[in-house]
Amino acid sequence: MSELKDKFGRPLNDLRVSVTDRCNFRCPFCMPAETFGERYEFLPKTEILTFEEIVRVAKIFVDLGVSKVRLTGGEPLLRNDIEVLVYQLAGIKGMTDLALTTNGYLLTEKAQALKDAGLHRITVSLHSLDDEVFGKMNGQGFTTERVLQGIETAARVGFSPLKINVVVQKGVNGHTLVDLARFFKRRGHVLRFIEYMDVGTLNGWRMDDVVSADEIIRRIDKELPLEPLERSYPSEVALRYRYTDGKGEIGVIASVTKPFCGDCARIRLSAEGKFYTCLFASQGHDLKTHLRTGASDESIKELIASIWSNRTDRYSEERAQLLEAGAHATRAEMFQLGG
Repeated sequence: MSELKDKFGRPLNDLRVSVTDRCNFRCPFCMPAETFGERYEFLPKTEILTFEEIVRVAKIFVDLGVSKVRLTGGEPLLRNDIEVLVYQLAGIKGMTDLALTTNGYLLTEKAQALKDAGLHRITVSLHSLDDEVFGKMNGQGFTTERVLQGIETAARVGFSPLKINVVVQKGVNGHTLVDLARFFKRRGHVLRFIEYMDVGTLNGWRMDDVVSADEIIRRIDKELPLEPLERSYPSEVALRYRYTDGKGEIGVIASVTKPFCGDCARIRLSAEGKFYTCLFASQGHDLKTHLRTGASDESIKELIASIWSNRTDRYSEERAQLLEAGAHATRAEMFQLGG
């Protein structure tokens, strides 16, 4: 098969797989506690894809050109025996990068098993080193202690450097960015600052709450001088900068102020077996029914190829006019797509 491309010539390179919709955090920008309280009903086990189904779908996507797979959630380390899935995925020929994004709370217990299973890389979300700020942002009052311990454990077993994701919200954690940069620069890990995005419909997003990529870089550069770097590969989403002393780098994911839709090569598979061609999609395409009713790999491949080849998503580039038209009313939530 020739390289699969969408209507704008974007290839299909990157698959993100949500392995669960459950999470032990209640971050206001993703799973606000007032909505996802004790009575909230998450998907029953029978409705989420099995490991065998995930591996089957991953193999189909690799046949279509995917080389990078990232496991997400919810919180992926809540999925029982996640290392077994990692081991099965690591054996897929043609996949060159297998990564996982976690909030780090359970990472100390899982890091060695994930490494032994064949996981290549780990990204940990940690939005502040200030316990009060972090507790507010995780919605549960958790301190940073267990997350930092998980990061140290992951580095010790061989996941180094790690990437640390930081969602930046004006008036919440913007004043702690330099502290994060100093802390992880000393430890050799790579920070990725993420502009607060309007994913889903539950987080009350406002443009006024966004700290722009330019402002983030200005704040860091003032204390720790930076210079720009080239992208590592064409579809890389982060704007990269290195410290001028040569000791480390940071990145900024500027989906709001500097959209990168033109190079987006990602597709997302939800825990319930729907795939989404955009993080800001209003609906997904059902694969689970095909998997469970005897469809062949070839027919599923044709379905995915047909949908991707007709893809025209570029929400971030069209954000202003779409929001004005009310397009924000029916989007999938972050916890379903894994970011």
